[in-house]
Amino acid sequence: MDHPFADLIGLTVEQQDDGSSTLLLPVDGRHFNPHGVVHGAVIYAMADTGMGAALYSTLDAGYACATVDISISYFRPVVEGQLLCQTVLDNKGRTVAHLTARITQNDKLIAQASGNFAIMSMPPERR
Repeated sequence: MDHPFADLIGLTVEQQDDGSSTLLLPVDGRHFNPHGVVHGAVIYAMADTGMGAALYSTLDAGYACATVDISISYFRPVVEGQLLCQTVLDNKGRTVAHLTARITQNDKLIAQASGNFAIMSMPPERR
C-alpha cells in the first residue's frame, strides 16, 4: 500500500497478515524533539500505522478503517538505533476493532498503545 507519511519518516512495514503487523523505523535526527530524543508523535505514528496495517490484513475488498481513538504510554526515551512495532488484533466486530501495539528497541519496551478503529465500506469511486 502506498503510504506517503510512512515514507516521509522512514517507517517500513516488514510483515502484515492475519491480524498482525511488524514495522521498523531506523532512528535519525529528523525524529528528534528539541531535547534530542525521539518525539512522542513519531512513536505514536508507529503505533497508529501498525494498528492500521494489522487491521487492513483482515478486511474484505472494498473496506477501509480509520482510527477512532488510541491510548499510548511511553516508558523510555530513544536517542538512536532502530525501533520495532509489533501489533496484534485483539477483537474485530462488524464496525469496530481493537488492537494493541508494542514499540520496542533491543527487546526493551519503549511504549505500548491500544486503539479502536472504525471499519467501513469504501464508496465505489474510492475503491
